Amino acid sequence: MSKWKKYKLRDVIDTFIDYRGKTPVKTLSGVPLITAKVVKDGRLIECNEFIAESDYKKWMTRGFPQKNDIVLTTEAPLGQVALIKETKVALAQRIITLQTKKDICNSVFLKYYFQSNEGQNILQARATGSTVVGIKAAELRNIEINLPDLHTQSQIAQILTSFDDKIELLGQMNQTLETMAQTIFKEWFVDFNFPGFDGELVDGLPKGWRMGKLGELTDKISKGTTPTQNDLANLEISIPFLKVKDINNNGAISTENIELIPIDVHKNQLKRSILETNDILFSIAGTIGRVAILDSSLNDSNCNQAIAFIRLNNKEKYLEFVYLWLKNENVQNYINSSIVQGVQANVSLAVLSSIDIIVPKEKNICDWTNVVKPIFSKIKNNQHQIRTLTQLRDNLLPKLMSGQIEIER
Repeated sequence: MSKWKKYKLRDVIDTFIDYRGKTPVKTLSGVPLITAKVVKDGRLIECNEFIAESDYKKWMTRGFPQKNDIVLTTEAPLGQVALIKETKVALAQRIITLQTKKDICNSVFLKYYFQSNEGQNILQARATGSTVVGIKAAELRNIEINLPDLHTQSQIAQILTSFDDKIELLGQMNQTLETMAQTIFKEWFVDFNFPGFDGELVDGLPKGWRMGKLGELTDKISKGTTPTQNDLANLEISIPFLKVKDINNNGAISTENIELIPIDVHKNQLKRSILETNDILFSIAGTIGRVAILDSSLNDSNCNQAIAFIRLNNKEKYLEFVYLWLKNENVQNYINSSIVQGVQANVSLAVLSSIDIIVPKEKNICDWTNVVKPIFSKIKNNQHQIRTLTQLRDNLLPKLMSGQIEIER
């Protein structure tokens, strides 16, 4: 059995790279800038901010990141952690990069340690602030962590990484599959290059097609709301409560950090926004324009006011078509032009309902649906595997990090 030993973080970290207190000049392209916003759920999501190549060496005066260095967010939010995969990246404020002493600490293991409840609790215990909770560099250096021997660290890291590698691969497969579906969508409904089309257009559309409004294809377009603290008081929480943060840019719904509400609130105060399988979700506040299809695993869940749900009157025929139509560049541009600026930027349900949409002939939409449904079926199966693997990993994580599960040498 491996013996676990307590260390101060400063004793296992060779270098703390800290760019807090500095703000780089951002550009539209160049060297990716890692900010706190792109450190999420144990990984780095795609960067959308950059610094100029010419500024890179001038900016990175406090140290350059290396592969498998750990980036840790220090506030807003505190405790998000990931590994650096591409070495030529710039580091922004609100994160600290940790380079471990290789003879004591496996950086991959330490990343998972900070992801565990034990690691998160240790960070929170040293945090300060009321409005914005964060941790100071001196406090971070002095937190105490438990480590087994290096060999055991490596084995645990390999076990957990195998789950994340499979999850990432399935995510990449789904991106490829959706790109295929979008390509077929464009061929049929933008370029009008579909089987049997003779090239005849009437008012810019194939004969028998027409322009309609999204509202006419729906039974309901509505949105959720946020329960009050009084609603939540002293009640057992059990119903998934979706927010925009749970909808990824690629259309997947992340359940890793989904919030819950009481079933009593769900069935009473929020009964008008009870979600059903194959509702189309569309973010209408904050980050606007994200689209997802509600999986059966989230049937009978709920959502807040930043998410609209679109319930089609014929899901079998129009589900995939409307989903891809809403992701179309022209529709997204129309939505962006209709944003109302207030306390939070938002789009009205009336705007969604009034979106122009092609209504093809019955045969054409049925033929197209038959082509793309197998693609969406594969996406759905992969999403199910992702959820299963994520749950297995999350169940293993605390047991491995506490030594409850012993690793054979």
